[in-house]
Amino acid sequence: MSAKLLIAAQAPGLRVHETGLSFNDPSGDRLRAWLGIGRETFYDESKVAIVGMGFCFPGYTNKGADRPPRPECAPLWQPRLAAALPPFGLTLLVGRYAIDWHLGPRQKSTMTETVRAWRDYGPHLVPLPHPSWRNNAWLKKNPWFEAELLPELRARVAHALP
Repeated sequence: MSAKLLIAAQAPGLRVHETGLSFNDPSGDRLRAWLGIGRETFYDESKVAIVGMGFCFPGYTNKGADRPPRPECAPLWQPRLAAALPPFGLTLLVGRYAIDWHLGPRQKSTMTETVRAWRDYGPHLVPLPHPSWRNNAWLKKNPWFEAELLPELRARVAHALP
């Protein structure tokens, strides 16, 4: 594997589960816009690796939201994947579950504080909120994300991808 960018994500939504393509939905459109790359680059496995904390659609809650990844998935598969995958030039932690797994006790007390402290995790690791429409209110409340983090994120992605 030659990919230089790892996107550590949550678990596939129903549409993604049905099509077999990660982020093949509006949240993927938003994520690609955040990264400043198109679908062709995003789905080029020689450039981008996408690994979820879970690998199957976990179903919906009673309120219609996606359930979290199944709790047995990450402990079972993430260590095996980490051992098999090459080092990446840049790893993006997309959403709470990826942040929890990869940062553990190094994260701040909330996702907002963790993402706001993105500079603290070095040049090769960037925590991000999930790009779902459900986070529209969060994005409006946190204009620093678009003003400060996204330009740096795009620069890091451009540097990481050949």
